[in-house]
Amino acid sequence: MTKPSLPELLHAAVTAVGGVERPGQVTMAEAVAEAVDDNSHLLVQAGTGTGKSLGYLVPALAHGERVVVATATLALQRQLVERDLPRTVDALHPLLRRRPEFAMLKGRSNYLCLHRLHEGVPQEEEDGLFDQFEAATPTSKLGKDLLRMRDWADETETGDRDDLTPGVSDRAWGQLSVSSRECLGATKCAYGAECFAEAARERAKLADVVVTNHALLAIDAIEGAPVLPQHEVLIVDEAHELVSRVTGVATGELTPGQVNRAVRRSAKLVNEKAADSLQTASETFERVMELALPGRLEEIPEDLGYALMALRDAARTVISALGSTRDKSVQDEDAVRKQALAAVENIHGVAERITQGSEYDVVWYERHDRFGASLRVAPLSVSRLLREKLFADRSVVLTSATLKLGGDFNGVGASLGLAPEGTEGEDVPQWKGLDVGSPFDYPKQGILYVARHLAAPGREGSRDDMMDELAELVEAAGGRTLGLFSSMRGAQAAAEELRGRLDKPILLQGEETLGELIKAFSADPETCLFGTLSLWQGVDVPGAGCQLVVMDRIPFPRPDDPLMSARQKAVEQGGGNGFMAVAATHAALLMAQGAGRLVRATGDRGVVAVLDPRLANARYGSYLRASLPDFWYTTDRGQARRSLAAIDAAAKADGK
Repeated sequence: MTKPSLPELLHAAVTAVGGVERPGQVTMAEAVAEAVDDNSHLLVQAGTGTGKSLGYLVPALAHGERVVVATATLALQRQLVERDLPRTVDALHPLLRRRPEFAMLKGRSNYLCLHRLHEGVPQEEEDGLFDQFEAATPTSKLGKDLLRMRDWADETETGDRDDLTPGVSDRAWGQLSVSSRECLGATKCAYGAECFAEAARERAKLADVVVTNHALLAIDAIEGAPVLPQHEVLIVDEAHELVSRVTGVATGELTPGQVNRAVRRSAKLVNEKAADSLQTASETFERVMELALPGRLEEIPEDLGYALMALRDAARTVISALGSTRDKSVQDEDAVRKQALAAVENIHGVAERITQGSEYDVVWYERHDRFGASLRVAPLSVSRLLREKLFADRSVVLTSATLKLGGDFNGVGASLGLAPEGTEGEDVPQWKGLDVGSPFDYPKQGILYVARHLAAPGREGSRDDMMDELAELVEAAGGRTLGLFSSMRGAQAAAEELRGRLDKPILLQGEETLGELIKAFSADPETCLFGTLSLWQGVDVPGAGCQLVVMDRIPFPRPDDPLMSARQKAVEQGGGNGFMAVAATHAALLMAQGAGRLVRATGDRGVVAVLDPRLANARYGSYLRASLPDFWYTTDRGQARRSLAAIDAAAKADGK
C-alpha cells in the first residue's frame, strides 16, 4: 500500500471534524511537514478560522515521531484533547495503518493528591496533620467544595482539576493538591501506585502526541530535570504568549507572609537554634518590607541586603537541620517535613538569587492593597534561555494568529532568541516565517476607525471627549460592544459613565466570573461587556453579539513597570530602539489580539474603534496599524457611526 499523501490525510481529518478545507490550512500543513522532515524551525501566522490545529496535527501525526503540543489556554487544550485529536486519530487510523495515542500532561498541582485527601493537610500551628473535612464547616463554601471533591475523587479517572465541574476555589483546591516540591514521590507515598499525577506521566510516556501548557514547557526548560518525555517535534500554539509565560515561571517572589509560613512549618521539625535564626531573619525582613516603596531596585539597599543574607543563611541552616532531626510525635512526618522543606527551599533560592545580583535579573518592590509588599526578581530577557533550551535538539513550530508585527516576524523572533530570518552561522537556529493569511475578507467585513480628533490620553485625568465618543459609538451600534481598556480603573469609569447615559446593559469584568459574563454578553445583542487584559485575548463571540470592539488607548506598558522599563533600557544600551523593541511590540501584540475579537466567522461585520489619536498621528502608528488585520481604515467619525447603524439595522432585520 502506498503511503497516503498529506492532502489526503488533511482532507480525511477536516471531514472528520466537520470543517471546511482552507487554502491557508493546506499551505500551513505542507510547511509544518517540511520543517519537521528537515529538523528546522517554523514561525507560522494563521488567522482566526484557518483551522490551524489540524494544520499542525495532521503533519505531526503523519511524521510518526513523538510530538509535544504546548498551548497557553485551557480552552485550546480541552479542544485538542476532547475534540480535534480523537476525531483526527479516528480519521487517520485507516490511512496511516496505525493508531496514534495522545495524552494530556500538566504540572503536579493540577492533579488531586490522594495522600492529602486521605491523610490530611500538614498544619502550621500544631504537630502533624489535620483533617480538613472535619475542620471546614459543611455549610461554608470551602466545606461544600471539599466534600464535593471527596465524592469526585471516587469517580474521576484523571484527578485533573479541569475535569471537575463546576470548579472549586483556589483555596479549596490547595487543600487537596501538592506542588512538585511538596510531593513525597511515588516510591515513598502510600498512594504512589494510584497517584493521578504519576498516571498522567505514564500515559504521556506512551503517547505519540502529548498536549501540555506553556508553563510546564518552561519548567521543563528551566529546571533541568525533564518533566516532559523525550520528543522530536515541539509545536507551540498561541506562541505570542510564550515569552510572558516563561518569564512568569522564571520569576521569584518573597513576601513577609510567605516567610512566616515557612518559619511556622519548619519550627517543630528542627532544633531550637535553627528555628530561632529563621524567626529572627523573618522579623528583620518584615521590618524592611514595611518601608518598601514600589519600583525597581537597580542596586539592593543595604538594609535589604543584610535582611536577605540573614534569610538565606538561616534558611540554609534549617534545610540542613530538616534532613537530620526526626520527631516521632509528629504524625506522618514525611509529608509535614516535605511541605516545610519546599517552603524553606523557596525562601533560600530567591534570597540567594537576589543577593548574588546577576546583571541578567531585574529586582523590584511591589505593593498590593490587600497583600502588602512583595519583593520580586525576574530575568531581564528569556531569549537566551529559549534559544538554548527550546531550539537545540528538536524541530520547533510556533504558531498563532498574531506573530507578524509591523510586517515581519523578526520582532517576535528576537524575543524567542532567534536571529533575523535568513541569518547564517554556527549555533544560529535556522527558521522561516510564514503568513498563511485568513479565510476572512477583512477589508469588506471590518472597519478600523481611529478617533483622530480626540485629545491624546494623558497618564491621569478624565477623558470627557473620549466618554462622549464611546457613548455615541455604542448608541450607533445598538449595544453589541466589547470594550477593551488598558486599565481596570478605565473600564470601571467607562461602565459607570455609560450606565448613567445609555439604556443598554453594561457588564463589567470582576462583577461576575469571566465565563458567566461572556455567556451573558453573547446571549443578548444589546449588551456591552467592558474589561481589561483577559478580554483582549479570551473572548470568542461570533455573530451579531459583537459588532463593535473599542480600545480606549494604545496598550503600552505602564512607564513605571519595572521589568518592561528595564528591558527597554537594556535594548537602548545595546544600541537598539528600546521603545519600538519593547513597548511598541507589546502594544502591537495586544492590539492585534484585541482587534481579532471582531471577526470570528465569515458572516461577521463590524468596527474596531481606537479612541487614541496617536494611532493615526504618531510615527509608530503605521507600525501598529500594520500589525492589525487588514480592515478598511478611516478617521471619519460620521462614517464610523453610519456604518455601525447600518450593521445594527441589518442584524435587527435578520432577527439578531
